[in-house]
Amino acid sequence: MNEIRPWRTIERRQSRQIMLGSVPVGGDAPITVQTMTNTATEDIGATIDQIRRCEDAGADIIRVSCPTEESTRDFDQITSAANVPIVADIHFHYKRALEAADKGAACLRINPGNIGSSERVAEVVRAAKANGCAIRIGVNAGSLEKHLLEKYGEPCPEALVESALDHIKLLQDHDFHEFKVAVKASDVFLAVAAYHGLAETVDCPLHLGITEAGGLIGGTVKSSIGLGSLLWAGIGDTIRVSLSAEPEEEVRVGFEILKALGLRTRGVRVVSCPSCARQGFDVIRTVQALEERLQHIKTPLSLSVLGCVVNGPGEARETDIGLTGGGNGKHMVYLSGMKDHHIDDGAMLDHIVKLVEDKAAQIEADMTDAGDAEAVAAE
Repeated sequence: MNEIRPWRTIERRQSRQIMLGSVPVGGDAPITVQTMTNTATEDIGATIDQIRRCEDAGADIIRVSCPTEESTRDFDQITSAANVPIVADIHFHYKRALEAADKGAACLRINPGNIGSSERVAEVVRAAKANGCAIRIGVNAGSLEKHLLEKYGEPCPEALVESALDHIKLLQDHDFHEFKVAVKASDVFLAVAAYHGLAETVDCPLHLGITEAGGLIGGTVKSSIGLGSLLWAGIGDTIRVSLSAEPEEEVRVGFEILKALGLRTRGVRVVSCPSCARQGFDVIRTVQALEERLQHIKTPLSLSVLGCVVNGPGEARETDIGLTGGGNGKHMVYLSGMKDHHIDDGAMLDHIVKLVEDKAAQIEADMTDAGDAEAVAAE
């Protein structure tokens, strides 16, 4: 039910690839989803617990702020406990970057311009090289250098791109090339224009984000417009959705953006109607319950949940499992696009959850069998 159609194809910008630990970023690697912890980094237990929740939500990479000496003192406990690469977020004090690199950070997020002198940047580069760290250059419209604001009068796409190029040169002057770049702004138009300009100028991987996007609903809308338009244009190798919400929500929104564009397929893709007076069951509450109960499914598959027979059968033909509302509390269940059986109101929710879990297990078993068969053939 997930075949590729030519009019859905996105041609990605060709970037060179770097590694964050064992996770590739750029090139032909899948677009990765990032988030950032908001616990006090010094609270090792709370930080690891939050990292674990983000991992369960599907985060490929997680960023942790390192503002103080105390935050990096036991940083190796965090990096060793994590199952995904940890990016150390560094501002102003170069020694925090040196400490984080020595304690397992897979990447250092820095703004080379606020690290200090060329000698300090050189020290950070040496630490990154010695520990196999990548570097993420983070340019932000809210913290542009004074000389660029004087030159351009205000944050603008040209200023963000020039700042990024200046920072890139700082790293390249020290023969460091394992970097990715972000040019973020809270204004969607500014961010999108800056990313387009940068994408035409450099070949490094690009980290996408609409910074300070807002709360869960407003920030999701802004991020979907900004990141969605860039990804649709083939721009972007890793994304972070910046929300005033729990980090797990950033991960879920990020994956939904990628799933909508066919760029990632992790988990259940739900097709559901907004509901109306024709609905045969409470669509809104049913979808809310299903999304909550199916978060543990990582296998890509599709589920349609529609309240009546107007569009229900047509959507069900395009999904792995479909549920369409009917009369008298009896609803039609579709499997692989075909009518299969009816289900009553009372048993509906548990039944659909079990069908999805069984389908995911079947897909995983088929993939394992196919892998075993390939291995036997190779021998």
